[in-house]
Order: sequence, then structure tokens, then C-alpha cells
Amino acid sequence: MKPITTLGHYTLATLQEIGCVAIFAARGLKSCFVPPFFWREIFRQIMQIGFYSLPIVGLTAFFAGVVIALQTYVGFTRFNAEGAVATVVLITITRELGPVFAGLMVAGRVSSSIAAELGAMKVSEQIDALMTLRVDPYKFLVAPRIIAGTLMLPVLVLICDIIGIMGGFLISVTRLEFSTGTYLAQTIHNFVMMDLVSGLVKAAFFGFTLVVFGCYYGFNSALGARGVGNATTNAVVFACICIFILNSLLTAAFFGI
Repeated sequence: MKPITTLGHYTLATLQEIGCVAIFAARGLKSCFVPPFFWREIFRQIMQIGFYSLPIVGLTAFFAGVVIALQTYVGFTRFNAEGAVATVVLITITRELGPVFAGLMVAGRVSSSIAAELGAMKVSEQIDALMTLRVDPYKFLVAPRIIAGTLMLPVLVLICDIIGIMGGFLISVTRLEFSTGTYLAQTIHNFVMMDLVSGLVKAAFFGFTLVVFGCYYGFNSALGARGVGNATTNAVVFACICIFILNSLLTAAFFGI
């Protein structure tokens, strides 16, 4: 009976954790729509989450486009279908790899940063000090990050799509001997707005998710350096897992699968 007892224990603990995260997310989301709004803090988080994440997201997108074009070309030469490389790069980047890669890169950078920052604030009792000063920590610490993450990740994904498609274009023209005009014509001809919109909607969900996990584990960090380190690790791991789950669900919802 011991394995069954252990399994039940972990199942209940997991369900309890999911419930706590859901309640925290609902409270944080509610704080985003109730004044006062801390505009200076919102702008600071927009810079931290959006602008400062652009280099790593752009670099990842560029090389993703390069690799997709190369691998597609190698595979399609077996079927004499090399002309479909531009279409595959376009669809793959806009539908899937753009939002997912951007979400994972930002989760690794931002979720860990948020969890570490809020965990350190909890250890040093700065969150308690905010409550003593009658400042709602959800409105001052959580709401600006949720607003910035939800708004800025679609912007990052849009830039990521452009850079990724450009990476596939450059490697195709310079290395695979594609015609510039033909490649661009195929890309424009096969562009479907729904592919781009689905990716941007996914990005908004991913941005909300990775910020919520960072804030949740930062707020619930155990005291001490080890507690902050564990909170940082948990925030990144669970944010990435949730991004993959959401990606599957949203893909099925958008394309009627």
C-alpha cells in the first residue's frame, strides 16, 4: 500500500499547488484592472521584460530560421520539393517556433529574475513593509509584471517571426542558391494572417503564464539563499512546462483539431 499512499500524497500535493497558482493568478489579474496603477513600475517592467529580452530572442529566432531552412532543404531534396522551403519556414516560425522559442527564452530570463527579486524582497521583509505602508503588494509588484509580460511577449514574437524568416531567407539565398525574387514571392503568396494571429495570441498567454509563475514562487519563497534558489528553479521549470501544455491546447483550439 505504500506506493499507492505515496502516489496519492503527490497527487493531492500537485492539485493543491495548481489551485494555489490559479488563485494567485486570478488575484493578480484582478489587480491589473483596479486603480491605482503604478505607471512608472509598469514602464520599468516593460523595459525589463521586453526591451532587454530582445537580443536573446532575436538571436534564437535567427538561427532557428537558418536551421529550419537547412533541414527542410535536405529533407525535401529527396522528393524534389525544394521549392517548398520558403513556405515551411514561414509556417513553422509564425505558428510554432516563434512563440514557443520566445516564450522559453523569456521564461528562462524573466521568470527566474522575477522569482529571485521577489524572493529576496520576502527574505528581507520588504513585502511586509509594503503592507505596513498600506500598499497592496499585488498591485505594486504583481500587476505591473503581468501587464508588461502579457503586452510585450506578442511584440517580441512579432519581431522574432521577422528575424526568423529573414534567417531562413538569407541562408536560402546565399547557401542554397535560391532566387531572391522567387523566395520572397513564395513567402508573400503563402502568408496567412491566421498563422500570425495564432502565434501572437499564444504569446500573450505565454507572457501571462511565465510572469505568474515567477511572481508566485517569489512570493512563496522559503527563507534563506536555498529557498530563493529553489523558487527560481521552480519558476523556470513550471513556466516552461506550462508553455508546452498551453501551446498544445491553443494549437488544437485554433486549427480545430
